[in-house]
Amino acid sequence: MSEIINRIYRNNTFIYKVFLFLITTVAIVYLFPKGGQFKYDFNNGQLWKYENLYAPFDFAIQKTAEEISQEKKDIETNAKKYFTYDTSIFSDVKKTFSSRVNLIKPTDSISRVEINELKKIGEKVIQDVYSIGFLEVVSEVRVLKKDEIVAIIKDNEVKDVLFKNLLTSKNVLEIIHIRLGKEPYSFGQKQMLNILASIIKPNVSYNNQYTSKIIENDISHISYTRGKVSADELIILKGDIVEGRKLAILNSLKSEFNSKVWSDSNYHWIVFGYTILVSLALLMLLLFLHKNRIEIFENNTKVTFIFFNVFAMIFIQTLVIKYNPEYLYVVPLSVLPIILKAFFDARLGLFAHVLTVLLLGYIVPNSFEFIYLHIIAGIVTILTVSELYKRANLFISVAQITVIYMITYFAFSIIKEGNASQINWDYFMLFAANGLLSFLSLILIYIFEKVFGLVSDVTLLELSNTNTKLLRELNEKAPGTFQHSMQVANLAEAAANEIGANSMLVRTGALYHDIGKMLNPMYFVENQSTGVNPHNDLSPRDSSKIITDHVIKGVELAKKYNLPDRIIDFIRTHHGTSSTYYFYKKEQELNPDTKVDIKEFQYQGPIPFSKETAILMMCDSAEAASKSIKVPTAQTISDLIDKIIDKQMADNQFLNSDITFREIKVIKKVIKKKLMNIYHLRVEYPE
Repeated sequence: MSEIINRIYRNNTFIYKVFLFLITTVAIVYLFPKGGQFKYDFNNGQLWKYENLYAPFDFAIQKTAEEISQEKKDIETNAKKYFTYDTSIFSDVKKTFSSRVNLIKPTDSISRVEINELKKIGEKVIQDVYSIGFLEVVSEVRVLKKDEIVAIIKDNEVKDVLFKNLLTSKNVLEIIHIRLGKEPYSFGQKQMLNILASIIKPNVSYNNQYTSKIIENDISHISYTRGKVSADELIILKGDIVEGRKLAILNSLKSEFNSKVWSDSNYHWIVFGYTILVSLALLMLLLFLHKNRIEIFENNTKVTFIFFNVFAMIFIQTLVIKYNPEYLYVVPLSVLPIILKAFFDARLGLFAHVLTVLLLGYIVPNSFEFIYLHIIAGIVTILTVSELYKRANLFISVAQITVIYMITYFAFSIIKEGNASQINWDYFMLFAANGLLSFLSLILIYIFEKVFGLVSDVTLLELSNTNTKLLRELNEKAPGTFQHSMQVANLAEAAANEIGANSMLVRTGALYHDIGKMLNPMYFVENQSTGVNPHNDLSPRDSSKIITDHVIKGVELAKKYNLPDRIIDFIRTHHGTSSTYYFYKKEQELNPDTKVDIKEFQYQGPIPFSKETAILMMCDSAEAASKSIKVPTAQTISDLIDKIIDKQMADNQFLNSDITFREIKVIKKVIKKKLMNIYHLRVEYPE
């Protein structure tokens, strides 16, 4: 039992990676649609590149969403409008009229006979108005065409009438004037006009509820199919253009195929297939890390960080597709390579981005267009996004990425449609939104730094400020070492820029690489301003121990001040496994009869494992050694640099650095040029 526990403990990092791999695979497969994948890829206007296609089974031809939408719109536009005729208003108006007329008394201005005549006229007016129907004002705008037939609901009966036959306020007034006769009116006629105008009310109103119910009923009976394709019927020939009815049949077959695959209980096989494909993609990512980024592969936190970002992109894209596939391109997938490049390097960022886009190809419509567009955008991201601590750089890069999105989509659109008239311009707004959301990468980088303990260029810029507490302390306790570090930082930054390495990283690493010296500053020659060398009172072994210990003490000091691991790597590797050769030879001179083991005078390493750490080793040794040149000339400086770096190469110090001979040659050239500028002697002017 104890043996099993010990074995698990020894392999805990490997077990964790397996667990992380399985969890991520299951999570991604869970997000994928569980229907089958149609084996033919096609788009409107493209040639059918496969063999002749025959219907594998009977299926109906589905109408497109646009066709169904148009049918619904036509139903709403052409639907008959329903109006309600209120009979109670007719009765109420007649009663009100009789009571108002009875209040009129015969006078010198109007006789009883005239009152009776006018009463008969008023009753005829009321009868004329309500025999047709008086339309309320707000209902007049419900029908645009006056000759349209509308339905009148009266006492549970429906009768069709011409809308223009219904009376309006203007028509009612005309009827009153016709019945009363020509003007000027008598006293009695004026009274009758006032009574009729005040009591006659609209009795026909628009019935929105009933009309909507009829429209909904008609829409519910829309047929979503138009025709049928029988089994073994030819659908399309090889080389035919995919358009019109053929496109509709292919879309219907695709929809039917996905439905049948699901219903035929092939769910487990589909999930199994997805699992294999997702596993292969994630395995490729792990193999890439193991083969090319072993320091990342061995760090479970960094592996978790990479897997988390890949899953997060897939998760967000899946949510958007399930909500509304029209917003497919609003998800800023370029954030992934931006973040990975900020924390690691461009190659890893692009590799992870490509794998993520390939995985998303299973769940997005028009997968080829999606994959091509995002891979191109990812390449542009990697090539353009650099030095994130310079805000203008990110703005320019995001603008370039957005333009690439738009150009690529425009190209796909004109290829599919054959012209530019059918382009969906809303997508350009989505690409603009995509670009704006890409700026979230700055916030995410800050969050990830705190959560995962990583370091980006923005943090490196903050650390490279010489007013930080640790660098101020170095300047106060070991001013010579501080000046040496500044010179090395300038050399290393220039060299990194020349070969395309991370100049901000190597500069920051150079500033901190010798912080261990401030614990015993006087034992290092650059700080011996008084001319007193304390090594004269020590044995070579003790002196060597003090010199080599500055690396270990520097690492301890860096951890105390919470410096990132990427900076500590420079402290650990800037001497590699080289030796304090001076004290080794001195020990041999003092003990000629004793065999001296050079390993006792060696630094513990490790050797540099990146271009940046290799650059620092070269620049550190070159700058320190240049101080020993009594009469600096171009030739002596060149010979010294060649000798030092060639010795480091011979000792295999750059074996793990992924640096080429050409890059080393360029670095040599930069160091020589910079040192020659530093030691350039001015012309002596006569007194």
